[in-house]
Amino acid sequence: MESILSYHMSSKNVTERYIQNISGISLVQSSTRTYHRRRPPKNLRYPRRPKLPPEPLLSTSSDLSLFDQKHHLTDKIAEEEEEDSTVFSSDEIEAISCLFRGRIPQKPGNLHRERPLPLPLPHKLRPPRLPSPKKHVKMSFSLHKNPAFLVDIAQEIRSLHVEQDASMILNKWAPNLRKGSLSFTIRELGRMGRPDRALQTFCWAQKKPHLFPDDRILSSTIEVLASAHELKIPFNLEMFSDLASKNVIEAMARGFIRGGCLNLALKLVFISKNSKRMLDPSIYAMLILQLGKNPDKEMTVLTLLDDLAERDDLRLSQQDCTSIMKVCIRLKKFEVVESLFNWFKQSGFDVSVVMYTTLIHSRYSEKKYKEALAVVWEMEASNCLFDIPAYRVVIKLFVALNDLPRTARYFSKLKEAGFSPTYDIYRELIKIYLLNGRLAKCKEVCKELETAGFKLNNQTRLRLLQLEGELT
Repeated sequence: MESILSYHMSSKNVTERYIQNISGISLVQSSTRTYHRRRPPKNLRYPRRPKLPPEPLLSTSSDLSLFDQKHHLTDKIAEEEEEDSTVFSSDEIEAISCLFRGRIPQKPGNLHRERPLPLPLPHKLRPPRLPSPKKHVKMSFSLHKNPAFLVDIAQEIRSLHVEQDASMILNKWAPNLRKGSLSFTIRELGRMGRPDRALQTFCWAQKKPHLFPDDRILSSTIEVLASAHELKIPFNLEMFSDLASKNVIEAMARGFIRGGCLNLALKLVFISKNSKRMLDPSIYAMLILQLGKNPDKEMTVLTLLDDLAERDDLRLSQQDCTSIMKVCIRLKKFEVVESLFNWFKQSGFDVSVVMYTTLIHSRYSEKKYKEALAVVWEMEASNCLFDIPAYRVVIKLFVALNDLPRTARYFSKLKEAGFSPTYDIYRELIKIYLLNGRLAKCKEVCKELETAGFKLNNQTRLRLLQLEGELT
């Protein structure tokens, strides 16, 4: 019986072991099938041991016992903990925590909020009537200063019928005008030969408070009327010059000069000088140029030149300076020409070909050929482009110097520049060829002269025949 029980117990134990093994295999298989976990390697199978704290720095003195060393170490650790345990206040904690927060969103509120209008004040209420129109209309791009616009007004006024008044056009453009605008229109009407329309324009401007009083409109009207001989001259010019402004007197003088009334202009200049009011130097230049054409007015011209020389504030344009130099050459006042040229050059202005030509002509007329040749080299060094008067004066200079190669070279330069030689240039060229006995060249130049449409004078023909007879 015992053997049977022992067999039964042994078989039961074997069966339980077998069942446990089977269940373990099934669990492992089910787990591997479900999660598919890989078995970690040996170095990662067990967690790493945390680092040990550093060993305490114990005293190496031999007299301290082990108990004393432990006690000393415990006190030192307690002191370090007391130092590290700093207590922060609530404000400090809140400030530190704000550093780690993001931007605090703010409520935008009502962006389209309408503010209530202020209460109306009794003295600021609009009166119960229509608003008055603006007197000055805002213009675009300064229309009142545009020359094309002002010239168009003058053309429209000129095209009016004889019975119509200039106010028909001016009323239309009145909002676009300012003080001084119509002075350009009045001068343009004077160039068109319509001084009556210029006077109508001035009379219309007098009635407009935003256009008159204005010396520019008055000066332009006086200049136009004086040049057209339609200005009523005051009987007492001395009283007029005392009452009128300087701009009005200068405009009247310019009008008299352009109209040919040189005596009246000269009288105005002398009256202004006696009243210690010097007029603009350009008026002196205009008077000198017109009076210099009359040989009987030589003393008057010299007086005006002396007045200009005494002025400290001398301001002359290049055109005025050149015109005075030409008059001085005609009067054989070559020293004035030299002084004017030096003054203009020292003033810092650029000397033009016209002024260079005038100076060469002055020295040529004075028979200072070498000094005139120095001006030619100065022109060449400054890269000054020659015009036909410059070529004519330079060729005359080389003929006076009997320099045939340079004469021929500058004559060819004249042709290369596209200029057509004038009769006096042909004559000077024939003259130098005759002086050098170049008969073939003389005949060639004579043939070219006749082809250009000029006719050789009798004196040059006789000299050609004499040269031909001597050579044969």
